[in-house]
Amino acid sequence: MGDANAYVMLITGLPRPEALFRAKRPPLSRLKLNRRLRVLAPDDAETLERVEQILTWASMPMSMTDAQFVASVRAAMQTINNETLRLIVRDRLEIRTCIAALRRRLRGEGRPSPNNVWGYGRWREHIRRNWSETSFRLDNVFPWLREADRLLRAGDSLAMQRLLLDLVWKNVNRHVGEHEFDFEAVVIYVLKWDIVDRWVRHDSGLATERCDELSESGLGEFANLFQHQQYQSN
Repeated sequence: MGDANAYVMLITGLPRPEALFRAKRPPLSRLKLNRRLRVLAPDDAETLERVEQILTWASMPMSMTDAQFVASVRAAMQTINNETLRLIVRDRLEIRTCIAALRRRLRGEGRPSPNNVWGYGRWREHIRRNWSETSFRLDNVFPWLREADRLLRAGDSLAMQRLLLDLVWKNVNRHVGEHEFDFEAVVIYVLKWDIVDRWVRHDSGLATERCDELSESGLGEFANLFQHQQYQSN
């Protein structure tokens, strides 16, 4: 781990992001953010890079299969010893697994076979067993699933984008109180910066394309789902 005082200075010197859907621009450019991040200890910088790589579809080869992706995530997770960061990554990927399942079902696909590695996380088998249920019987775990299913069926990609960004924002934000001036706080800041950046770079010309990207951000068939991905970084 790096110098605690350096991390306190880093965090206190970073401009605070606005509320997600009110922001007109990120609090600073990615170039400037990267310059600030140079104070990270080498092992911390490596961990941050690994977290971002796992959560960034653009970093994945388009030829990679679902099984290969899940295997790569599992291998990467073994190298992340920080429990908070492991939870953040796991929760984000479980959201994507749920969305992938909704989209598969909407396309008329049947329940995956037990040996089909199509998603990541604790709920993959539960979802498979409850494939025909609207929310896969996960209302208590993911109360947003019914709304996500409704929006996908309605083809409301803008509302779906807002729903997904709000989910990942809350997923990251719930750890803020536990980490204010440490390395975890730095990673949380970077991930929140990325979410804001995704929102503000949305414009009318890219609306359909970008909303589709986020709506389709699941593990299933991601070689096809992200052929048009234009954004960088999570």
